[in-house]
Amino acid sequence: MQDDLMRRALAWQAEDPDPETAQELGRLIEAGDTAELAARFAGTLQFGTAGLRGELGAGPMRMNRAVVIRAAAGLAAYLKDQGHEGGLVVVGYDARYKSADFARDTAAVMTGAGLRAAVLPRPLPTPVLAYAIRHLGAVAGVEVTASHNPPRDNGYKVYLGDGSQIVSPADARIAEQIAAVGALTSVPRPESGWEELGDEVLEAYLARTDAVLTPGSPRSVRVVYTAMHGVGKDVVLAAFARHGFPDPVLVRAQAEPDPSFPTVAFPNPEEPGAMDLAFATAAEAGPDIVIANDPDADRCAVAVPDEEAPAGWRMLRGDEVGALLAAHLVHKGARGTFAESIVSSSLLGRIADAAGLPHEETLTGFKWISRVEGLRYGYEEALGYCVDPEGVRDKDGVTAALLVAELASELKEQGRTLTDLLDDLAMAHGLHATDQLSVRVSDLAVIADAMRALRERPPVALAGLHVVSAEDLAEGSGKLPPTDGLRYYLEGAYKARVIVRPSGTEPKLKCYLEVVVPVADAADLAPARARGAEVLAGIKKDLAEAMGL
Repeated sequence: MQDDLMRRALAWQAEDPDPETAQELGRLIEAGDTAELAARFAGTLQFGTAGLRGELGAGPMRMNRAVVIRAAAGLAAYLKDQGHEGGLVVVGYDARYKSADFARDTAAVMTGAGLRAAVLPRPLPTPVLAYAIRHLGAVAGVEVTASHNPPRDNGYKVYLGDGSQIVSPADARIAEQIAAVGALTSVPRPESGWEELGDEVLEAYLARTDAVLTPGSPRSVRVVYTAMHGVGKDVVLAAFARHGFPDPVLVRAQAEPDPSFPTVAFPNPEEPGAMDLAFATAAEAGPDIVIANDPDADRCAVAVPDEEAPAGWRMLRGDEVGALLAAHLVHKGARGTFAESIVSSSLLGRIADAAGLPHEETLTGFKWISRVEGLRYGYEEALGYCVDPEGVRDKDGVTAALLVAELASELKEQGRTLTDLLDDLAMAHGLHATDQLSVRVSDLAVIADAMRALRERPPVALAGLHVVSAEDLAEGSGKLPPTDGLRYYLEGAYKARVIVRPSGTEPKLKCYLEVVVPVADAADLAPARARGAEVLAGIKKDLAEAMGL
């Protein structure tokens, strides 16, 4: 078996188009590191509804130029099978290691396959690529990004011509075409022939942001902004300037793209410590709110002043921002369907119902949310918001930041804050307290074991609340396709909901918790929050025990 492993490694090295990864593989072969080689040749990085995402390195289980070329060749074959011979494929990329190389390889493969390719002019936010697909009439788009993953990762996200990310069965059919790709030498890759786009696409995207805001609305909010070492800064600054907001105060140490992400352990605003520099900047600048993007700027985080928080600032949960934006859109007279993923707060449904608007739940991911018929607004608790589906059919951290800034400005003119509006929503619909139990693992078997434990020994009560309904989402339902997840509804002193699922993009087990506490009046807000936090803590504890964690 070791001889076979070495033969496969040598064969891969021989056709590797990247000298860096070829040398890396050569060092492993020379050292006889069979454990590491076995990990890298244990299979192939699987192409799914998130495209590809994984650690950079040599071998078929890592992200590298050889893997990307095969993925691009498979996508090209799929597009041609769908009758898109000669169609345009737009390629965007972030500032991570190898992103520009992967983008050029993709453009070369598309050109060699008889399609047309156009590459965005420089590292830009993912929503600019999602916008460009429909703006340019492309048949598909590719964004090279690993979003908020660790520095060692990169990824490959695929969109079809409607501007939405791929879903089944397209993902499986593309995967079949990737598997059918032969030797890399059989994949034509001309050195030129694709179009290098200029700033006209970015200008068109910025012009489209006009549709997000109400003409003449207040624009007075003062913002501290961090790009989290990603690509959001220039586009966010341009968007804020275009619409007359004060220039955001930048978190200088995180303002410029840096693929090493030197100031954060994980470049995700939700991770502990990631917002520390932003809060330190806010302590000096005294803004009204803090806004953060993740590295590819498709997510938007918001923080508000809070005297009781350790840094004087509190990160709003994605569910809170999702509810605030929904309430703002309702106030602006928005019509159409409000949608969210099943792991997001049920508060959105109550806001939509009160406004007489349709409400839909989908599986996790904007690949599903963006496909809701008549969508006007969609959000997901993981800081993703689609506030202009006619412009960008995906989460967009730039337009979400603009809409948050407009809302905060309007409230400021009234002598109110985002926190005040959250209080209003709690009094109108009940306090929807949410939390997450997230377990990052180095061994994926831990996740499989935890899911198996819940399926074999489902809990009958959590935090003293009885489980009145248990669904295995792998079985699917009338409205939802099958997915690996479990959903529980609980009742007792309060109503609660728990959803458990493996992450689709990271080695994590995620558990989404919600409890609804009635609120009688303003005096009951603080006690309701305390009760909600207590119940959530109890659910976390009991659920972890049920999963054997």
